[in-house]
Amino acid sequence: MEPRPRIAVLGGTGKEGSGLALRWARAGFPVAIGSRDPERARQAVERLRAHVPDAELFGLPNAEAAAWGEVVVLAVPYAGHAALLQSLRETLQGKLVVDVVVPLDPDNPRRYLPPPDGSATAEAQRILGPGTPVVGAFHNISHLHLHDLEDTPDCDVLVVGEDRAAKARVIQLAEAIGFAAYDAGPLHNAPIVEGLTALLIGLNIRYKTRGAGIRITGIPRRAGKQVP
Repeated sequence: MEPRPRIAVLGGTGKEGSGLALRWARAGFPVAIGSRDPERARQAVERLRAHVPDAELFGLPNAEAAAWGEVVVLAVPYAGHAALLQSLRETLQGKLVVDVVVPLDPDNPRRYLPPPDGSATAEAQRILGPGTPVVGAFHNISHLHLHDLEDTPDCDVLVVGEDRAAKARVIQLAEAIGFAAYDAGPLHNAPIVEGLTALLIGLNIRYKTRGAGIRITGIPRRAGKQVP
């Protein structure tokens, strides 16, 4: 993917967001970690720089990161999802937005609690409007696989949304950090993909393991390769 787009990860101080930022930074993408607290963003960047010292990686307030990014990744807790999108609606117009958020029951993370729109991805698309393509992806990837740079990914990324070209770009972004990724269909499939996260959490608890994921079989694989 040349030139490599600027990627802003909003909520990038959390486990999932910082893991994605780390992987993309190592792959040579310019990455901004966004946070409500600029100091937390700076501290997160310092931690990641220990693993990728030469990366183009820096921390910004969420609004500044969203303005800077060409691709904007939402990795915030669901409780702040809609409010953040409302506040950045104009800033995000026309950008590619990747929604990683999963609305889980705060009292029982093994239970998926979809919002009135049916999914977090659909909620984001409604708030931002048709001029801003929203793609749901990376919901089912454990942060453990992202932060361990020696880990060869053994799980796949399902990509959902209405805009095929946008989904194709997100598949490229997933492949650039070592994942096989698949177009999992339109927005009405987002509840299925997001809900798998709750199922995987339940499997981790039941089998006393960590980092359970999914693999797609029966389709010729175009395995992801880390961008040098």
